[in-house]
Amino acid sequence: MELEVRHLRALCAIADSGSLHKAARQLGMSQPSLTTQLRRIEHAVGGQLFTRERTGCRPTPLGRTVLSRARPLVIEMRALVTEARAAAARSADGEPRLRIGSTASRAIPGWLRRLRASMPGTETSLQMDVSANALLRDVAEGRLDVAFVHEVEGSPLRFPDGLARRVLIDREPQFVSLAADHPAAREPVISLADLADDRWMVDPTVDGEWDGLRRMLRSAGLDPRVLHGDYLTAATLVATGEVVTVCQPTSVARPDMAVRPLHGDPLGVRLYVAARTETELNAVYGELEAAYWEAAAEAPAYQDWLLGTRGAGPPAPCPPVPCPPVPCPPASLPASPPDRPASARAVPAGGDLGPHPTRDLRPTPL
Repeated sequence: MELEVRHLRALCAIADSGSLHKAARQLGMSQPSLTTQLRRIEHAVGGQLFTRERTGCRPTPLGRTVLSRARPLVIEMRALVTEARAAAARSADGEPRLRIGSTASRAIPGWLRRLRASMPGTETSLQMDVSANALLRDVAEGRLDVAFVHEVEGSPLRFPDGLARRVLIDREPQFVSLAADHPAAREPVISLADLADDRWMVDPTVDGEWDGLRRMLRSAGLDPRVLHGDYLTAATLVATGEVVTVCQPTSVARPDMAVRPLHGDPLGVRLYVAARTETELNAVYGELEAAYWEAAAEAPAYQDWLLGTRGAGPPAPCPPVPCPPVPCPPASLPASPPDRPASARAVPAGGDLGPHPTRDLRPTPL
């Protein structure tokens, strides 16, 4: 048997995951099939490449030698395929194309509108997916040019090697949506304890979402009933009072549905933009940043949270130079209210703590 790239890819997957079971799942094949393939590879090279232990698989000295030569070949082949796919997409009809992938976000419409204005003549396509990891793989493999994704804290995303990435928001707090006539909706900030008797709904197909909700509820000492379903169905059930659900802070309330921050901001996500190159990233990042803060300005609950006006006193003055690692808020930005420490705010990638309250919600350079 002659070794092929797929065989080298299998060896790298086994070494990286440390488990035949995990590697098989990553490669989209059964564990018995991968075990058989590994035996054939070992027969072809003339020696054992991995030892199987209780804690998983470890490369033998021969395995480490083979892996040291296999990894560069796998990376080069991946880059070749990615570049070929991108070139084929660009040259299909001679028109420049921008293929965007994204998880759900209210910033998407504004982002597309701005891209059309800044890239005239470029055909822009959009692929939505509940799986951030799937979108990142699509960028790495040349099926997409850029991806806008969110990472639920406690559930790190798997970024393929070689991707350029940038943080849009370091920690975006997750709010809760509930029926407008829910007793807890009378308060501007809701405690999880006030929702102890409610049923929650979560979409388990969204990477990290179910685990994040479960950690948040357990930390609060709650064990409520949880329904699984998509968020379109969840919005309907929320409006009728059947469930409550975590939502993005840019969500806008409706006459039958309220959107509120949670006391202490117990759950957050990090927003990333990823592309194959820094050049591709730079071409779209500014428009996305502007679109995000535009969406934030249209969400009253998020605007109040960002500006921190509830019961806040005057802002503390900035100390004399040298400045601290995290900039002080500008004089026009009220200090955080007692129920939300400044460290919990949504922090843009540049470290600014909030926008100017009389203009819009984009971060103000300090």
